[in-house]
Amino acid sequence: MLIKLCKIGLLSGLMFLSAEINAQAQPVSDTLKLTVKQAEDLFLKSNLQLIAQHYNIGIADAQVITAKLFPNPDFSIATALYNTDTHRFFDYSPGQSEYSGGISQLFTTAGKRNKNIQLAQIGVDQAKYQFFDLLRTLKASLRSDFFAIYFQQESAKVYDAEINTLQKILKAYKEQNAKGNISEKDVLGIQSQLYSLQAELASLVAGIDTSISQLQLLIRAKPGTYIQAEYNYELDGRDLLATVPYQKLLDSAYSNRYDLRLAKSAVAYNDINLKYQKALAVPDFNLSLGYDRRGGTVPHFTDLGIEFNLPFFNRNQGGIKQAQLTIDQGKVQLQGQQDQVENDIAVNYLTVSRYEKLSNSFDPKFREDFTHLIKEVVKNYEVRNIGLIEFLYLYDSYKTNAVQLNNIRLSRVNALEQLNYVTGTPFFNQ
Repeated sequence: MLIKLCKIGLLSGLMFLSAEINAQAQPVSDTLKLTVKQAEDLFLKSNLQLIAQHYNIGIADAQVITAKLFPNPDFSIATALYNTDTHRFFDYSPGQSEYSGGISQLFTTAGKRNKNIQLAQIGVDQAKYQFFDLLRTLKASLRSDFFAIYFQQESAKVYDAEINTLQKILKAYKEQNAKGNISEKDVLGIQSQLYSLQAELASLVAGIDTSISQLQLLIRAKPGTYIQAEYNYELDGRDLLATVPYQKLLDSAYSNRYDLRLAKSAVAYNDINLKYQKALAVPDFNLSLGYDRRGGTVPHFTDLGIEFNLPFFNRNQGGIKQAQLTIDQGKVQLQGQQDQVENDIAVNYLTVSRYEKLSNSFDPKFREDFTHLIKEVVKNYEVRNIGLIEFLYLYDSYKTNAVQLNNIRLSRVNALEQLNYVTGTPFFNQ
């Protein structure tokens, strides 16, 4: 048993030493204390992905302006290059000059312009829906990262407290072991437990760093900034699902899910597009007015003309067929999106319900009582009222339960956040 403890202690010691060396090699970072509300404010002001997406709304607005513009008139003018009678280029001598000119205007038919404006206006709505859906997605990611940081940092505090206590005990035991008052077995047992905790803490800190890195990108925090999350958890004993009827969750999703609105707008867009494609089968026409000084049989000839194509062959049959199929496709996609929304709410509702029952089943005083107990355990072990095995068992149980409780709380908060996400409404965790 002693040899096994030595091996464990040596291996854990090497891992801890490597972690310490890597930690010393890292630059000192600034600490930024944030509440979830402050993190969201920074995100709304600074997130580049969100800012870039917002430009699409302005681009879509510009397309509406373009759709409202009328076609420009065409103007032409011509003059004689070479006079075959006088054998001169650009001959403008009396009685010899010749020039002509004309102006024409394209007129669209079958309401093409109005239909094109309607399509562009729907495009503006779609750009807005895409922006707000991106906002919903990124905000959900931000809150998930924030709560992961908070609860993992809470677990790290448990490790820090245990490690500090064991370091003090280990230091005292080494001194007593040198005097022959404490066995080497007890020293190695404490040392092994200490190194094990330090290795677990290193893994936990790596997870915290990953979440912080993701949150840094979302709020554009300075690289290397250490984010300390501040949050007041007040969900114990509360049944939040009972405050919002299930039907209200569904109704809110149908009203506020911007990806669903986008799917509905696609159906409306396709309906207008079919009308537009049918209108394209109706020929537009050009009205023209021209003047020719002396190029025809009649001097100072003035003409008025109309021009349009004859739709004998191309009546936009392919465009109309494509638009009809796109309508059917859009309706299927909308139904699929609605089914997905209903499924998302049902699944996440059950998940929240499970975590609420699990979390609320714990005695609210359990953690406080266990924390008090472990302090008494440390005192009793130091005066040798309990043995090493019992001490390590109770100490490890305290750490395991504290970390598990944080993980359960994190899972409950994330489940509520996910329900907010799928309904498109912040019902919970305000």
